[in-house]
Amino acid sequence: MRSTFLRAPARSAARPDFLERQFKRYHPRYQGAVRALAARHARIADLALSFPTLLFALAAPRRGIDPARALALAIDGAALAEVAAAADVPLWLRRFPPEALACPLAKLPNGKAFRRRIANHLPSRKVAPVWLKAVSEMAELADEPIALWIAGEIARDMESVKLDRLRRVGLWAWFSKQFLAFGSRLTAKRWEPNLRFRSALDAADDWHTTIELHLNLGREPIADPWLRPAHVCGYDFQPLSSASAIAEEAAAMRNCLRTYGGDLAHNGSRLWSMRRNGQRVATLRVAFWNREPLPNVVELKGPENAHAPLEVWWAARQWLNTYDVSRVTPQGHRWGSVPLDRATWISLWRPYWVTKGRIPAWLPLAPSRRALEAL
Repeated sequence: MRSTFLRAPARSAARPDFLERQFKRYHPRYQGAVRALAARHARIADLALSFPTLLFALAAPRRGIDPARALALAIDGAALAEVAAAADVPLWLRRFPPEALACPLAKLPNGKAFRRRIANHLPSRKVAPVWLKAVSEMAELADEPIALWIAGEIARDMESVKLDRLRRVGLWAWFSKQFLAFGSRLTAKRWEPNLRFRSALDAADDWHTTIELHLNLGREPIADPWLRPAHVCGYDFQPLSSASAIAEEAAAMRNCLRTYGGDLAHNGSRLWSMRRNGQRVATLRVAFWNREPLPNVVELKGPENAHAPLEVWWAARQWLNTYDVSRVTPQGHRWGSVPLDRATWISLWRPYWVTKGRIPAWLPLAPSRRALEAL
């Protein structure tokens, strides 16, 4: 015996005028398909009243979905839950307005916790198409709790959500929850359900900067720091030759040092830390200024990028002058010609590939600067 829970109505037909008003609520591009499907049987037509989204999904199925079984169940008078399951349409969409359906329905999350809470995050009709797309993408990219979060953020304030940054935010949020993964250890801030999108984007950008540094430099220290550590005028000059050393200096000095990974990998400059009695005083960058043949101190900043005092500059110049800088002749590389570190790339993304059971085209197996920049 079939359950009567959410059973599709068995009327011979719904009121034609009311049905017509329902059909007109669908997007003009799909009204013809919806009407044609509804004309096949009264029980299918009744879906326009009982479950408008399900009727739409059967009339305009997404790629890979065959609506034949769901249609047969509907005609047979099966429960709506059974028909919806056959069409892979979540029941929480039952009250979704037809106006919200502007393209074939993507696969959407349907876990128990998600179904229980999604009613609190349903969007207005105006933003519903964007909302549906974002929720689907975030569920596939990350997981259902993160998809529920983005649903709430879009419903709360659509303007604050940068839709073109969802991939970076979703990937950061997913990794921030994988406590044993390498990518998780590089997150300075963890995703939480109460985060506003702006804060999440800032954290994701910060994480992207850190992983970019590690991918550029790899696991081994820079082999040639150009100059040598020394103690000059009371200051210790120490090379920043690894991703971890640079990240520590950046955190301690509250500066943007982590953004120099690409420049270092292409032999554009070298970074050094100036310390006095073990305390960090300034960070300096040695490079070739305006195509000059000799290296120079081109940047020297104190904490939070403050201007370094004269005595610090004097010590830095004295340190540089203790060397025969004419022998510093690094071979520069055309930008983009130095590959990212393969071992670091695979170590970083492997947990994601394994968990998702796929290697998406936007996150390929081979290291790619283009893919990294596009995240």
